[in-house]
Amino acid sequence: MVTQVTTSVPPRIADAEWSPDAGTAQLLAHATHALRTLDAEHGTVLAGLSSLLVRTEAVASSRIEHEDATIDDVARAAVGSRANPSATLVVRAGTALEQLVASAASGTITAAALLEAHRVLMADDPVDGRYAGHWRDVQNWIGGGATPRLAAYVPPPPELVPGLVDDLLAFVHRDDLHPIAQAAIAHAQFESVHPFTDGNGRIGRALVGAVFRRRGLAAQVTAPIAVVLAAERSRYFGLLTTYRDGAVDDLVRDLAIAIGTVSDEATVTALLLGEHRDRVRAHGVPPALLPILTNEPFVTEDTCDRLLGDRTESVTARLCAAGLLMPVTDRRRRRVWRVIGVADELEAFVERVADGVRARARPAA
Repeated sequence: MVTQVTTSVPPRIADAEWSPDAGTAQLLAHATHALRTLDAEHGTVLAGLSSLLVRTEAVASSRIEHEDATIDDVARAAVGSRANPSATLVVRAGTALEQLVASAASGTITAAALLEAHRVLMADDPVDGRYAGHWRDVQNWIGGGATPRLAAYVPPPPELVPGLVDDLLAFVHRDDLHPIAQAAIAHAQFESVHPFTDGNGRIGRALVGAVFRRRGLAAQVTAPIAVVLAAERSRYFGLLTTYRDGAVDDLVRDLAIAIGTVSDEATVTALLLGEHRDRVRAHGVPPALLPILTNEPFVTEDTCDRLLGDRTESVTARLCAAGLLMPVTDRRRRRVWRVIGVADELEAFVERVADGVRARARPAA
């Protein structure tokens, strides 16, 4: 029986100093330019796709936590199907991420915003739902099973959590650090505090986007950096471990590389979805439905009924015949269709990013 546990208390970082070496500074400059260029040159297009990018981030972020769901699973979850419980969690993760990032546009990231994002994420969880929207009041640990005896990491005791979160929020409101470095350190510190009983990874990764929004690095788009982290899951967790040992530079560099990678591929996505929009318009899609079919990977019968009235059946049948839509449910009511051009490009985006990650990990010949 375990009678005593040694916890780890991360140092406070409100006044911590960090500066990059020449190579890291160059990576940070490239990543900053890539994300700001994406936001400026394709921001108008991608602003309409914000929910698409957020959903991509939510799927990847949940996959890191072994909550896996396809786009079609998420579509079914959106109309109440519980065939894949992970998909329901992905939908909630997307909403939590979107709300937290949007709230940071005010210039502040608050404890209340973090707690609300957690409430949205975990409210219906059968195990941890009672803790949704609250800092933990129990001891938790990472790895090791039912007891902390073999845990990989034991976070600080619960009574220290509010003070450590306040210290973290003081850190994220500084303006003297590079925003990418600030986001990387804030994320790793959040994971080290582990302030919730569950959902720490997804809220912690959402905090990265919130820091970018607060610092004005991306005013319109949310870069789905979890797509890269999911492709390098072991490396990502290893970097969080080395952060707890005092190593920061590799974590900052990897986040900068992730931002550059997803920004480049999101630019390709913006261009390809422009071509998709042209194809949709060529099929005479009703104007009311056009924004949905060009910005979302699926469309529900409820949305079609609201926008089309009694034309839903004829219009969806015509668009399915044209290869623009494909049903992903087999029920007669509350149906949902995959928007083929958007959903296919979302999946291609994730695969292109993963290919880039694998190529980077491959040893040189």
